Amino acid sequence: MSETTGLGGTILVIDDERNIRRTLRMVLEGEGATVLDADSAEEGLEMIQRALVEGPEGQRPIQVVMVNVCLPNMSGLQLLEKLCEIGGGTPPLPVILISGHATVTDAVRATRLGAFDFFEKPLARDRVIVSVRNALRHYQTEAELRSLRARARREIIGESRPMQELLRQVIKVGGTRARVLIEGESGTGKELVARAIHDASERRSAAFVKVNCAAIPRELIESELFGHERGAFTGATGQKRGLFELAHGGTLFLDEIGDMDLNAQAKVLRVLQSGELMRVGGERPIKVNVRVLAATHRNLRELVGTGEFREDLYFRLAVVPISVPPLRERPGNVALLCRYYLDLACHENGIAPKRMSPAAQATLETYPWPGNVRELRNVMERIAILSDGDIEIGDVPLEIRGDPEEEAGAPVGGDAVVQFGEGAVPPGMSLKAFRDSVERAFILQRLSEQNWNVSKTAETLERSSAPIFTRR
Repeated sequence: MSETTGLGGTILVIDDERNIRRTLRMVLEGEGATVLDADSAEEGLEMIQRALVEGPEGQRPIQVVMVNVCLPNMSGLQLLEKLCEIGGGTPPLPVILISGHATVTDAVRATRLGAFDFFEKPLARDRVIVSVRNALRHYQTEAELRSLRARARREIIGESRPMQELLRQVIKVGGTRARVLIEGESGTGKELVARAIHDASERRSAAFVKVNCAAIPRELIESELFGHERGAFTGATGQKRGLFELAHGGTLFLDEIGDMDLNAQAKVLRVLQSGELMRVGGERPIKVNVRVLAATHRNLRELVGTGEFREDLYFRLAVVPISVPPLRERPGNVALLCRYYLDLACHENGIAPKRMSPAAQATLETYPWPGNVRELRNVMERIAILSDGDIEIGDVPLEIRGDPEEEAGAPVGGDAVVQFGEGAVPPGMSLKAFRDSVERAFILQRLSEQNWNVSKTAETLERSSAPIFTRR
């Protein structure tokens, strides 16, 4: 918002003096703002509370509050204290305090409580406009941050400690210009993390360009990254801009950077050092302004030790390393993801919403998910499409539930396989089928003991540790 444009926004003025309210309304509305007013702190507090509840994500119907310090019953400072309680320590909206009898003590107290500004009567028009304009800018910045945090929470699903720490790192590093190396097993959601970092950055309105370094043949990687000139090689019939150029002003995500060959690594390093690139067959350098995020499922430190990855490039990329934990290390995360991807699959495929039985959910939660979130998403879509109604344990794919009846090719009683006595195991039953049936019976027993409360059962099972039997 420039100094020459109107204010915009909605301002709440709280003052028991009608003339003050009228004067501020004339000044602010003359600058393009919408003005609401209240003649007491109690009425103003009710208006603010309604605005905080009714406001859509990121934005709120009231953006700035102007309140007189000296008010009957509840003072402006007391109102500010209540807003701090609502906001968890800081007011949820910028608050400008006005006083006709200001003291140093009042000013100090207002500052400590997080008041945005504090000035005395009589009100100077220019002073009011500058203060409100700055408060609106502050509000907009905070609203954007709230929206980004909410978006990151929607996309990075999980309430476990590892996922909350990951979310905290994404939000913190997103507002910087630092390069980030995202490490984690295949399928853990490294691209999702990269996108969240981009969305939380000042480059969020610019391009987010991704490239899978493992999917591009070695002889084409330089052309893809840096572009080429016409005639640079056989088949180069025209000029082509590379991905670095396409990401100019935005973010370039180099996925599976550990699979990039050493020659291309050297050229990427040169771009990161100089901010310039040379197209294949080109004769002049081209300046680029790109934030590079990289990801890998491999251990780059080990690759540096074996000479497969350049140490200088590693240190350029890993300014801030972020590790995405595998699904087996996210206690309590599987249930949330199953529910989320089941709902998503039903929505995308035009299927009515479905519920999951406790037994089906428990089976899904105890599976180790070697393919991580990618495997879980595919499984939930398959279940959503193939099940006839709500999800029962029989709808869970065989390779996950390890159904002994189907694997052994003979009917097996669930109680028989856990009796361990002579003749308890049916002829022809495989070791894996026996192992899985015991694990399943154990889980169902614990579910029954906990009245089918999955969360309590999960605590009992201590799912953060290894499964009862190691699946092969």
